Amino acid sequence: MLTAGPQAAEDGQPLVVDEQEVKRAVGATAMGNAMEWFDFGIYSYLAVVIGKVFFPGSGDELISSLAAFAVAFLVRPIGGLFFGMLGDRIGRRSILATTIIAMAVATFSIGLIPSYASIGIWSPVLLYVARLVQGFSTGGEYSGASTFVTEFAPDRRRGFLASFLEVGTISGFVAGAALVTGLTAALGDAAMESWGWRVPFLLAGPLGIIGLYLRLRLSETPAFASMNEQAHARSGGSRLCDIVFEHSRVVLLCMAVVLALNVTNYLVLTYMPNYLSATLGYNTTHSLLLSLLTMLVMLAAIPFVGWLGDRIGRRPVLLAACVGYLALSLPALWLLKQGYIGAILAGLLILGLCQTLFIGTTSSTLPAMFPTAIRYGGLSIAYNVSASLFGGTAPLVAEWLVRITGNDYMPALYAMLAALVGLLAVLLMQETSGRPLEGSAPTISTDEAHSLQTAAAAAQ
Repeated sequence: MLTAGPQAAEDGQPLVVDEQEVKRAVGATAMGNAMEWFDFGIYSYLAVVIGKVFFPGSGDELISSLAAFAVAFLVRPIGGLFFGMLGDRIGRRSILATTIIAMAVATFSIGLIPSYASIGIWSPVLLYVARLVQGFSTGGEYSGASTFVTEFAPDRRRGFLASFLEVGTISGFVAGAALVTGLTAALGDAAMESWGWRVPFLLAGPLGIIGLYLRLRLSETPAFASMNEQAHARSGGSRLCDIVFEHSRVVLLCMAVVLALNVTNYLVLTYMPNYLSATLGYNTTHSLLLSLLTMLVMLAAIPFVGWLGDRIGRRPVLLAACVGYLALSLPALWLLKQGYIGAILAGLLILGLCQTLFIGTTSSTLPAMFPTAIRYGGLSIAYNVSASLFGGTAPLVAEWLVRITGNDYMPALYAMLAALVGLLAVLLMQETSGRPLEGSAPTISTDEAHSLQTAAAAAQ
């Protein structure tokens, strides 16, 4: 429960949040991230099968499948604008409940679409429609979830707590990828192409219901609840003008960091399995298992990276991520090309650990760049515009570059270019670690409040 009301922000006193409420907030928002990336995981690991089911005879089934993956990102900025503006006006909690159920319904519906052999051209058309709905709802998901946790977390532990959003991200991706890998091993290619591919998509239905239940049990964030009535009453148009004109520098910096984050994220998590099997010609099962092992290592390291950001600052960690990609991307891909299990795993771990420095830090960094009154909307716009242009398209662009150049190192060069953009942005950013969110009073836990009261009593 929230133990300090709106007046706390106005009279300069800290906002105090209950530890149990913070844990529920982290768990419920991480569940939504897991749901989003469960979809990414199953789609990425089924990309070849989806190409055969929905785009047979297209000339290049994998490219067609990756294009269907990328199309959802076209509407993410629209969804981000819609949900972000609404979330800044009516609250974070209700919007997050809406986005998770919309994502679940869209993902579930893909599992029900008949194949191209059954209904012809309507099959890929329906797939594109479902992907567009997914993209629209996802536009409000990550920005809303990171805003929610950031506003709930005590200032001194914001990085650690927000990093669990990315634990949800990797957990969802691993669950989806592991499910596809297990089904493929158990059923075989023929059964997977016939009906097995539907199973992971259909599981999204019950997962969405669980996530909705968890989110409906949450309270509104302390920072949003403490905003004055005038801030709540502002129209979406005035908020949008404020974002575009008054905070344009922050928006551009955020977009640059998101570019680096998303290009590298989708290359490492969604493209690498296909790169290993389709481009380098390795055994598909081995490629999937090595990628899964890499993600499990990332999963264990994420909370430590979040904790590290609280201790030494977000900027040093992000700078290390960018420098890591610039220095190690080419050596990592060289290892992948050696053909030995140990070398392939080493290359994947290098890329995975560089990515962990990114994802373990950005969920607490990006929301803190914006004031409370426009945080959800500002982050939604910046994040989704950048993600739609450079994130979902990253696997497609990387594969296209490999094919037109004949150079298997193009994914590394693409990652290095993205890291260079991110490096410049991080150098221009302000440090936010341990500081109150802009437009909000300091936020502390009940334990910290008790310690302050005890110290004050002793001083008297």
